[in-house]
Amino acid sequence: MRSGRKPPNRWGPRWGRWVGRFLARVLWNTEVRGIERIPVRGGAIVAGNHLGLIDGPLVHGVLRRSSHFLVTADMFRGPLGAILSGSGQIRVHGSGRDALVRAKAVLDRGDIVGIFPEGTRGQGTADTVQGGAAWLAIHTGAPVIPVALFGTRHTGEGVNVWPRPRRRILVEFGVPLSLTAPEGLTGRARQQWVENAVASALRNHVATVAATTTIELPADNPVRHKEKS
Repeated sequence: MRSGRKPPNRWGPRWGRWVGRFLARVLWNTEVRGIERIPVRGGAIVAGNHLGLIDGPLVHGVLRRSSHFLVTADMFRGPLGAILSGSGQIRVHGSGRDALVRAKAVLDRGDIVGIFPEGTRGQGTADTVQGGAAWLAIHTGAPVIPVALFGTRHTGEGVNVWPRPRRRILVEFGVPLSLTAPEGLTGRARQQWVENAVASALRNHVATVAATTTIELPADNPVRHKEKS
């Protein structure tokens, strides 16, 4: 395996989790639901809706197991880049192929991979989902666990916001999904079937959780608005 495709060191997330846990439990007021749905062993894919900058560190911190999140290469700069690298997070650059291969290796050795299938931060409704989580599920057989985040960004805030201290945040894990495409589907058709299944599960989970909390998803999408302007 090429050096750029080797799985990240599994020791980094051990100290990285404490940073995330401090943010979740001390800096912010985070409620966690469904944590018992995370398998106690074996590879698993945690797929969440994406609102703001802190989504990854937050989920990384509340998980009871070490995890490696796919993070855009733009974030690997300066002190933050050193923290992401040191804590074993996976840099996504170019087509993202190398990142997926590294993530697959993490799953194959029995650890957790975190991914935000929407690809960009926004409203968090999972209207548009990319295929990375589906590819990993197909090639590893690992279950996909949808996770809904509420409160990491409010309406009117930018996608790079750092929430004020003690903000109420909700993280809820859904039921693990073992995604096996119908017999006869191969290649792109199989990939598309699993993509649709992941997208549907994440959207439904977010909608279900929304009905149980007073914390609202943001009504705006700064990234989409910028793209249209």
